[in-house]
Amino acid sequence: MIGLHCAGAAKAAGWETYGIARSSASSRLAGIDDPSVIRCDMLDYGALERVFRKVQPDVVIHLAAQAFNGLSWNMEWSTHNANYLGTANVLSCCRFITPNARVAVACSSAEYGDVKPEDCPLKEERLLRPISPYGVSKVATEALGFQYFHNFGLRVFLPRLFIHVGTGHPPATAIQNFARQLALIAKGHLAPEVHVGNLESARDFIDVRDGVAGIMLLLEKGQPGIPVNICTGEAVKISDILDMLISISGLNVKRVSDPALMRPSDEPLLLGDNSRLQALGWTRKYTIKQTLEAVYADWLSRV
Repeated sequence: MIGLHCAGAAKAAGWETYGIARSSASSRLAGIDDPSVIRCDMLDYGALERVFRKVQPDVVIHLAAQAFNGLSWNMEWSTHNANYLGTANVLSCCRFITPNARVAVACSSAEYGDVKPEDCPLKEERLLRPISPYGVSKVATEALGFQYFHNFGLRVFLPRLFIHVGTGHPPATAIQNFARQLALIAKGHLAPEVHVGNLESARDFIDVRDGVAGIMLLLEKGQPGIPVNICTGEAVKISDILDMLISISGLNVKRVSDPALMRPSDEPLLLGDNSRLQALGWTRKYTIKQTLEAVYADWLSRV
């Protein structure tokens, strides 16, 4: 859902903006009523090629993916297909149809993988050792981006996105799942208990609005072929996130550990160094509390 926020930022900047959505995408999520949204599956090279020839983009922001680390354990092959082959199709279209375009390829903090607390904050030069199918797919995605930059001179920018949090997202991450459960409890649709997975890990969460600002700044002032962490430089424990959301909701709920929400492996700490991003002039605008307030209000309106 970062794509919708990016599209909004691009339109606000005065860009003529187009997006693609699969034919199976819901109208609410994909903005199908907007004529600038074109039905296309990025895994269909011929269809994607026709879109590129029609639009002739100057800037391509490639965010389409199976974007959830947790889901990748049960969707391994579709994750690799969407993330690697989809990116290969996008980059090939850029190379042959719009070779002068600026291209942002969404990379991920999951690429760092086997991380110990003493390794943090993570710098971009660190060895990538992914431990999830999603992380592996994103290392391959970033490698494709660098290959097209190095071999074909395509201006490919490599934002390494840490966990982006915002409105309109599906309940596939801990924050969205917690907020949705609390909203359902508030509306009387669930018993007053929140099912949780591992609460001991800590993550560098960034408001999607701050993250999109970082991507736009990278396209404007950054260097192609150089990965840049899109993160806050601060980590918050999942248990503290849940406490904040419960406080925001004003509910009295019980926490229930759910084995179905546990992953085969889970880094205890994922914290990024955002020095490269700050060097471009980026500053954080939204606190984690402001982000969580927006997410909870969003779920109250959605359930």
